[in-house]
Amino acid sequence: MTAEPLEIHLEERDLDRSLRDDVRAGLTADPKWLPPKWFYDARGSELFEEITRLPEYYPTRAERAALGRHASRIAAVTGAKTLIELGSGSSEKTRLLLDALSGQGTLGTFVPLDVSVSALRQSTAAIAADYPHLRVRGIVGDFTRHLDRLPAGGRRLVAFLGGTIGNLLPAERATFLAATRAALEAGDWLLLGTDLVKDPGIIVPAYDDAAGVTTEFNRNVLRVINRELGADFVPDDFRHVAVWDAEREWIEMRLRAQRPMRVRVLDLTVDFAEGEELRTEVSAKFRPEGVATELAAAGFTAEELWTDPDGLFGLTLARAI
Repeated sequence: MTAEPLEIHLEERDLDRSLRDDVRAGLTADPKWLPPKWFYDARGSELFEEITRLPEYYPTRAERAALGRHASRIAAVTGAKTLIELGSGSSEKTRLLLDALSGQGTLGTFVPLDVSVSALRQSTAAIAADYPHLRVRGIVGDFTRHLDRLPAGGRRLVAFLGGTIGNLLPAERATFLAATRAALEAGDWLLLGTDLVKDPGIIVPAYDDAAGVTTEFNRNVLRVINRELGADFVPDDFRHVAVWDAEREWIEMRLRAQRPMRVRVLDLTVDFAEGEELRTEVSAKFRPEGVATELAAAGFTAEELWTDPDGLFGLTLARAI
């Protein structure tokens, strides 16, 4: 079976407008910031895939191990007829869920949602070819804005993997989880992947690898802004910094100016002092009780929590109530 034509709710002009709004807001703030979604042009996506294979970067391996151990249980508990994946990317790990649900005989539809038309077109074609019994319906959209476009009906399982929820600030997480619940019916399911709190000696190297791949990934956001908005950042004049915030239990990626500089972008003139930092990502780490509390506040009940064998990464299966 071939994949259905993509359902597009996010046009190039929407992305351009969003980038302009984020750059204007972030570079005029004190301290300065940019959201991590702008890392991921084609080059940024390649760099991130390289990061996931680095020895220091445990989250992808740990989540895959957890899914490998528990996918059959997830399939048995949910009996899902429709699997929806938010921020789907290549859907590589999701194949473990597709295999388990298909093996149980309940799954009929797979709905990946992603902002990238090209990535979604490639992944839906591959999934449709490898799972010919499935209806594959890709949605081009932003998981923070287009959850109301998710298909209704049937027993639905929404998968939000990769620890991506950690890139949202606490208030943003609450809004996202509430919107997810609003898009579901009582009895539907959410599978949430969360990186767990652990020794910072394990966490920090995952965001500051010895080979310097994360450095290039971090600087890529400046290259995106240069290309798309005609800015004149000199990316190599910014140093990659990864900092563990023990109070908030999250890691921040920052770009630190190595000299005083003046950058022109849009109609802005943005000055950086030597040593001034631009925050590009927050990646929160979670404790199981905190995950359950946040889910409960949004209208879910956490039914089961699983981890990889080393207890690095968590999968929470929650039911909409």
